[in-house]
Amino acid sequence: MISGIHGMFYSSQPEELRAFLRDVLGLPCTDVGGGWLIYDLESADMGVHPTDHPGSPSSGTHSVAFHTQDLASTVAELRRRGVVFATEIEDRGYGLVVELVMPGGVRVEIYQPLYR
Repeated sequence: MISGIHGMFYSSQPEELRAFLRDVLGLPCTDVGGGWLIYDLESADMGVHPTDHPGSPSSGTHSVAFHTQDLASTVAELRRRGVVFATEIEDRGYGLVVELVMPGGVRVEIYQPLYR
């Protein structure tokens, strides 16, 4: 039946964003033709949140975030690679979270889960 999740970013700079994901973030990928890359991540999880929780967006909204086991070292390495962060690391209870800016103005969170 269901065996995974497929995420999608939309960008006004798709080639630059594809290269950023591959070259800067180091995500393994497969070229499925014409430069269209599918990123082969080894881990995924998914949650469902209520819209009446403080800070939640409206119903029907989707969210994509990357996760890591050591956010501080990940952020330090990405800064060395020239990545711009929109926020500083913040403890949100469920995890440590930071937001980075990718080509085309795409913003995405990276978090270190604090749950098991």
